[in-house]
Amino acid sequence: MKVKEIMKAPVYTASVDMPAVDVAQLLVHHRISAVPVVDASGAVVGLVSEHDLISKDGPTAADVMSPGIVSVTEDAEVDDVRHLLVDRRIRRVPVLSAGQLVGIVSRADIVALIAMEWVCEVCGTQVRGERPPASCPTCAADTVRFVHQPQPPGA
Repeated sequence: MKVKEIMKAPVYTASVDMPAVDVAQLLVHHRISAVPVVDASGAVVGLVSEHDLISKDGPTAADVMSPGIVSVTEDAEVDDVRHLLVDRRIRRVPVLSAGQLVGIVSRADIVALIAMEWVCEVCGTQVRGERPPASCPTCAADTVRFVHQPQPPGA
């Protein structure tokens, strides 16, 4: 499965010169825990998280952001992103297309995907996603019924 299938879009962002207090209000208002910071051209230059806001001092997003973020392309495999989140101990990754921000994937998105696995009752094919597919990708039966099969984390 590709990242573009599970990423959140559009993404709330902060400009480098946005006041840090406005970034905090953005996080609270939208009930999110971080925002990518973009420059005038729209390129992602950092990320401001709740942790950054409470642990760093500075008047603007550029002053409190964590620079050097890890990002992925929209065609990256979800499993590769899962390993990246675990190995790098990060909580979210911006998703880029042609260098521009198109989405974001967080640990919560991966957990939601793990929680939803569907099994074709006809052939046993397993499909992950929020909803079962309209038809089975293996046996192509039109009237296939899928049943929800919960998966343990890390499966």
